Order: sequence, then C-alpha cells, then structure tokens
Amino acid sequence: MEFKTKVTELLGIRYPIVQGGLAYLAYAELAAAVSNAGGLGQITAMSLSTPEELRTEIQKVKKLTNNPFGVNFAIGDQGRTFSHMLDVAIEEGVPVVSMTGGNPTPIFEQLKDTHIKKLVLVAARRQAEKAESLGADAVMVVGQEGGGHLGRDDIGTMVLIPQVVDAVKIPVIASGGIGDGRGWMAALALGAEGIEMGTRFIATKECVHASGAYKQQLIDSSENDTVIIKRSIGAPARTLRNSWTDRILEIESQTPTYEALKDYISGEANKRFIYNGEEDQGFGWAGQVTGLIKDVPTVQELIEGMVKQAEEIREKWSITR
Repeated sequence: MEFKTKVTELLGIRYPIVQGGLAYLAYAELAAAVSNAGGLGQITAMSLSTPEELRTEIQKVKKLTNNPFGVNFAIGDQGRTFSHMLDVAIEEGVPVVSMTGGNPTPIFEQLKDTHIKKLVLVAARRQAEKAESLGADAVMVVGQEGGGHLGRDDIGTMVLIPQVVDAVKIPVIASGGIGDGRGWMAALALGAEGIEMGTRFIATKECVHASGAYKQQLIDSSENDTVIIKRSIGAPARTLRNSWTDRILEIESQTPTYEALKDYISGEANKRFIYNGEEDQGFGWAGQVTGLIKDVPTVQELIEGMVKQAEEIREKWSITR
C-alpha cells in the first residue's frame, strides 16, 4: 500500500515519518537509517562543536543514503550562535531544516531564496500560526506526552493536533506519544499529514551513541516512569525518572532558579547518562511512549513493523465502511 500524504510529497519521502532532533544522539548512522527505511532522518546540528563537524556529519549521511534527510537546529537555550552552522547546511544543499525552541525568524531569513524545506516544532496553536506566518512549510506539533522540551500548557496530543489542523493551512506533523503504526494512523485520523518520533528511535540499533543502559531503561520503564523537570524555570521537559531527576525536582521545590539547577540540567549531565549509563550522575530524555517500547530493533525493522500495523488498520477501516 502507498502512504502518500502532503508530508511525503513535501519532503520527497516514502512514509510520513520524521525522526526527531535528539540532542547528542541524532547523527549520521541514525539519520541515514531512517531515510533509507523511507522516513526522514535528521542530524542534530547544535550538539556538534563546530561548523566543520557538521559538514563532516552531513557528508557522512550523503555517503550512507541517497534519500532526503534533514538537519535540526535546537535554538532555544544553547547560548550559541547558529548562523555559521546554518551556512554549512545551506552550502551542503541539505533538503530540510527543522527548528526547535526559540525564535525561528533568523533561520527563516537566512534560508530565504533557498529551496530548503522548513519545519518548525511547536507546542501550541498560537506557535503554529506564527510559524506559518513566517513561512514554515510544515509544523511538527508536540503534545505533553512527548519527551524532551514541551509546551507550558500541558495539552495532550489528541486534543492539540486537531486544534492546530483547524488553525493552519500548512501540513501538520503529529508528535508526542507516538511509537507504532497505531499512533501513526491515529495521527492521520486527527488530521495530521505525518508523525515525528523521538524516543522510539533511541531504542534502535542504529542509535549507536545511546548507551545500553539508556535503551534498557526505555524498555523497562512504563508510561508512569517519566517526570517533567525545569517547569519552575519556564522550560518544562520530560525525562526518565531516576535519582538524578528526583534531586532536580527537590531543588526546584526549594530553590527554583536556573543558577541552582544549571549543573544538574546541563548537557554534560545529559551525556553522562545517555553515553555512559551513569544513572546516578545524569538523566535521559524520554516521552510517555516508553511504556510501548519492548525491544531494540533495527530502524528498518521498526518502520516495516509500523507499516504492517498501519496497513492492517487501513484494511480494517475499509472493511467496516
């Protein structure tokens, strides 16, 4: 069966499945595997130290796949300029650039007069409307079930997606709580034209930078084993719960300031767990979809399984008409 949607046509991909930016994890091996399997893989730009590191990673993806891929720019609280990194993406002719966090206006201005498709991650209807007005080609809309940074309004995916679909004319890509073919088809039923998955792609063989401990905790955890940190400083984000995040929540209840939290919520603390499995010294982002993760397949196996589920659902829908 074909799965043509406005997103597959926009991005030139077989299935409307986008891999999330995944700080410190979304590199060439994973991005190429997703693109080769028919989705849109992405590299995380701002987790790299220099523009030349990004260029190397982009060129590595090009050697591993002939299919479209994207580069994600997490522009929220990096404290770094990204224009030189974006220059590299433009020079290398990447097909897609996505933006998460912060004001995307400078990226839109820099991408003017290029053919690069622009995706913006949003967590509210008003953000989606703003992204559309700036010239986004599509919006990725994350509900409160998602992993990593979320919106402040605690709106679930089931409610948020149709609201945004009704509010904008550009394609909507659903994110948050999606990890299999059932979630994919549910998103299409809500009016979305595709899905974005982050947490589910961590628990794959090609996410080579994620530690075995991180992947195992994704398997072992239920939907109740995640927590929201950083809410007290206006930047709520969902992680796996462990002793480190318990300490973060304790600090937030007593001294809710960035200064008090910075060493605990830093990229270094994140890397200690996701790279080295040091659970008592760091944390790992994860959405509630962790309750659906039972294995660590290859990306190809994951997407093939999702397609099979989706085909079965479409067949069921056609029979019950």
